[in-house]
Amino acid sequence: MTAILGAIGRPVLEALAAVGRVGLFTAQVLGHILRPPYYLREFGLALLQIGWLSLPVVGLTAIFTGGALALQIYAGGARFNAESVVPSIVAIGMTRELGPVLGGLMVAARVASSIAAEIGTMKVTEQIDALVTLSTNPLKYLAVPRVVAATIAMPVLVAVGDAIGIMGGWLVGITRLDFNSATYLKNTADFLEVWDVGSGLVKGAVFGFIVALMGCYHGMNSARGAQGVGRATKSAVVSASVLILASNYVLTEIFFTS
Repeated sequence: MTAILGAIGRPVLEALAAVGRVGLFTAQVLGHILRPPYYLREFGLALLQIGWLSLPVVGLTAIFTGGALALQIYAGGARFNAESVVPSIVAIGMTRELGPVLGGLMVAARVASSIAAEIGTMKVTEQIDALVTLSTNPLKYLAVPRVVAATIAMPVLVAVGDAIGIMGGWLVGITRLDFNSATYLKNTADFLEVWDVGSGLVKGAVFGFIVALMGCYHGMNSARGAQGVGRATKSAVVSASVLILASNYVLTEIFFTS
C-alpha cells in the first residue's frame, strides 16, 4: 500500500512543485515589467521576431482554416436548408475561437521553441552568467522584453488572422459555393459584433503572454548540454500549447457567463 501511495503521490507532488515554480517565475517577470531599466532594443528585436516574422504562418493557417470552415458549415447547413448561415458562422467562428486558438498554437510552435532554444543555449554557454557578472538581471534583459512583445504582438496577429480567415471563407463561398459576393459580405457584417472581435483579441494577448513566458521559463531552467536544450525546447512548446487550450476554455467560460 505504501508503494502504491508513493507511486501516486510522487508525480502529484512534482506537478504541484512545477506549478509553484512557474507561478514564482511569473510573479518575478511581472514585477520586473513595472520597474526600470527598460531594454528597448531587445524589445524591438523581440517584437520583430514574434510579430512580423510570424505573419506568414498565421496568415496561411487562417486562410486555409476559413476556407475549410466554409465548406464544412455549408455541408452541415445543407442538411437543414440553412446554407445562408455560412458567412455569419465563418466570421463568428474565426473571430471568437479558431483565429486566436490556431494562431496561438502556431506562434507557440514557432516562438516558444525559438525562445527556449535561444535562452537555453545562452545558459549552456554561460552567457547568462556573464550577464550577472555585468550586473544585468537576466530576467529583466531576456524575459521581460519577449513577454511584453508577445503580449502586444499576438492580438495584432489574431486580428490579421481573423481578416484573412474570413477572406478565405469568402473566396470559397463565391468560387465553390455559388454565393453572391455582396450578399456574403453583407451577412458577415450584419451578424458580426464588436465583442466577437474583442474577445478574440483578449484571448490573443493572454496566449501571447503564455507563449513567451513558457519559452523563457524552460529556457532559463534548461539542463546543461545539447540534450537539455532539446528537452527545454520540447517542454516549452508542449506546455504553451496545453496552457493555451486550457486558458481558452476558461476565457470562453468567462465570456459566456458575462
